Amino acid sequence: MDITVRLTQRPEADELLGRSQLAALVGMLLDQQIPMEWAFSGPYTIAQRLGRDDLDAHEIAGYDPDGFAALLSDKPAVHRYPGSMAKRVQQLCQYLVEHYDGDASAVWHEAGSGKELLKRLNDLPGFGRQKAQIFLALLGKQFGVTPEGWREAAGAYGEEGSHRSIADITDPESLEKVRAFKQAAKQAAKKS
Repeated sequence: MDITVRLTQRPEADELLGRSQLAALVGMLLDQQIPMEWAFSGPYTIAQRLGRDDLDAHEIAGYDPDGFAALLSDKPAVHRYPGSMAKRVQQLCQYLVEHYDGDASAVWHEAGSGKELLKRLNDLPGFGRQKAQIFLALLGKQFGVTPEGWREAAGAYGEEGSHRSIADITDPESLEKVRAFKQAAKQAAKKS
């Protein structure tokens, strides 16, 4: 099922995120130490460089590690740290192949509750609790994945009407609200 999202503010990248569960998961994995839109545009760039219109966990899992790192390193690089992120993307895909036959959506479609879904996301390589909660909120708020207790499991990221994370970006205005929230949080952390 295709979903309309506006996470990157780039129609072609958002279109891929809306129809590819693996792309959305990889975007979340890449979302660290770079702007959110850059991270979530990464799956589109990877697919283009692979000569595909989608991502395939089996293909990425089996790709030559040096070749995949080079693919992410080509200018413009997919991430500030393309080599280490290439390794993480491959580890994520290998995990998905091993545990979910390469189907990213099985991570959430087979979860019976928000608590179970949070655990499944937290078990993914490269996902800690905060990243898992943010992705859970994204699934619930924008992808219609709402197992019982999902908002509670997502913590503050699941709050209705909040502007804390990628889960809350639906247009340029909400992107600016999320940026402002993150800046305020950074400033508060510096003062403490």
